Amino acid sequence: MCRLPAKKRTRSEHNLDLIWQGIVKAVELVVGFDAEVWAITWLSLKISGSATAISLLLGIPLGVALAMSRFPGRSVIAAAVNTGMGLPPVVVGLFVSMFLWRSGPLGFLEWIYSPTAMVIAQVIIAFPIVAGLTMATFQSLDPKLALQLHGIGASKPQVIWLLCKEAQLPLLAAVMAGFGGVISEVGASMMVGGNIRGQTRVLTTATVLETGKGNFDIAIALSLILLALTFAINFFLTRIQQREQLRWPKVS
Repeated sequence: MCRLPAKKRTRSEHNLDLIWQGIVKAVELVVGFDAEVWAITWLSLKISGSATAISLLLGIPLGVALAMSRFPGRSVIAAAVNTGMGLPPVVVGLFVSMFLWRSGPLGFLEWIYSPTAMVIAQVIIAFPIVAGLTMATFQSLDPKLALQLHGIGASKPQVIWLLCKEAQLPLLAAVMAGFGGVISEVGASMMVGGNIRGQTRVLTTATVLETGKGNFDIAIALSLILLALTFAINFFLTRIQQREQLRWPKVS
C-alpha cells in the first residue's frame, strides 16, 4: 500500500521530465539553427500559408455571393459549405489521394506525395471555413447599408469593397480560422504528402513520426515550435484586428 503513492509520484515526475526535456530540446533546435527543423518549419508555413491564401481568394467571393445574391441552387451550395466547415481531414486526404494516385483521374500530373498535393488538400479543408464565415459575416450586416451605398451612386463592385471594409474584423477571424485549420491538421498531410524527409515532412507529421519512434523530447519540441509559430501569426493578425476595433467610438 505504501508503494502506490511513490509510483504515482514517479510517473508524474517522469512526465514532467519529458515536458522539461521537450522545452530544452525546442530551445536547442531553434537557437542552434538546426537545419532540418528550420526546413520543416519553413515548409509548414509555406504550404499552409499558400493554402490559406488560395482559400481566401476562393472562399471570400463565394461567401459574399451566397450572402448577397439569390440564384437557383443557392441553398444547396450554402448547405455544402456549412457541411464542409466540419469536413474530417482524413476524408479529404483519402479522396485527394484517390484522384492523384497513378491510377487515378489526375495521376498523370504526378502530384501525389508532393507539397502541391498537400496544398490542394489543405485548400479543400480551409476553403469552406473561409466561405462559411464570410457568408455569415455579410448576412449579419445591416441590409440598409448596401441600399444606402447604392443610393449615393456606388457601383456593385464598390459596394462589395466597402462592405468588406465594414466587415474586416470578422473577416480577419476567418483568416485565422482558415490558417489554424490547416497548419494543425495531420491526417490529410500524411496521406497525400507521405511524410517524406526533406520533401513533404511538416511539423505535424514530424511530431507523429517522432512520437511513434519514442522520441518524446523531440516530439514535444516540434509541438512547441508549432504552437509558437501559430501563436505568432495569430498574435499579428489579432493585433491588426484589435487596432481596427479601437477606432470605434467608445460607448459610455
